[in-house]
Amino acid sequence: MAEKPKLYYFNGRGRMESIRWLLAAAGVEFEEVILETREQYLKLQEDGYLLFHQVPLVEIDGMKLTQTRAILSYLAAKYNLYGKDLKETALINMYTDGTLDLMILIALSYFKPAEQREKDIELIVEKAKSRYFTVFEKAFKTRISNIPNIKKFLQPGSQRKPPPDDHYVATVKEILQF
Repeated sequence: MAEKPKLYYFNGRGRMESIRWLLAAAGVEFEEVILETREQYLKLQEDGYLLFHQVPLVEIDGMKLTQTRAILSYLAAKYNLYGKDLKETALINMYTDGTLDLMILIALSYFKPAEQREKDIELIVEKAKSRYFTVFEKAFKTRISNIPNIKKFLQPGSQRKPPPDDHYVATVKEILQF
């Protein structure tokens, strides 16, 4: 039996969340190494595992993969979730990039001072409504949420992480020193 993929990230959603979702969709169990200290992060860098000194990092099939999009592409191809032809693959890539764009927009707001975050919330909500939600609401969310493995992943007690909170933000800032 092949080893479970090992995911290295902070104890939160961030850029790792879409990877968790894809593994859940494929029905693949995975292990997580939660980065809680700067020393853990520096050790991964020193060992040469973080190509661009960034996480997420996924250890799978004897490789140490970084860069969210590259990881998603590899997993989708490996678990036959990348469409039946080039057209479906292109559509999957469009949804993937749109999802990542929205996630980054939201995630970055948590790392701004509270007064700036309040101002940004209105802009984020407007962009989310006008650019992203209209696309995702066209049966996409319902179809995805009803896939049995995804439905299981969305249940309490799964490996899904909660939204960022102050502790998560402080931990990430401490580890990455920004």
